[in-house]
Amino acid sequence: MEKKTYYVAVSHGEILPEPPFNYEFVIQATDDELDKLQELFEDTSEAATSTAARATIPFREYSHDKENDWYDTNLQQIYQALHYLGTPETRKHIESMNVLPQKE
Repeated sequence: MEKKTYYVAVSHGEILPEPPFNYEFVIQATDDELDKLQELFEDTSEAATSTAARATIPFREYSHDKENDWYDTNLQQIYQALHYLGTPETRKHIESMNVLPQKE
């Protein structure tokens, strides 16, 4: 399958074929890869909704919270996918963010 260029704004959960005014990353993806990335964004949006509901519970620590763990895991998977699909500049930027799992 042919890879196409897409512009990604993680903060907005957007993947666009044309560069918007504000985008964070550039990737090259096939239709299948794009579908998988979009699914990750949808899962992360759902997880964000769960964390918002959880935020109304007082005295519940972030570190003992399955909703936040779910959100964090999804977000990390997005950055892993963007790193894999990204241009050299995208990969370098994501590596500088220290959001990928550390290799042992």
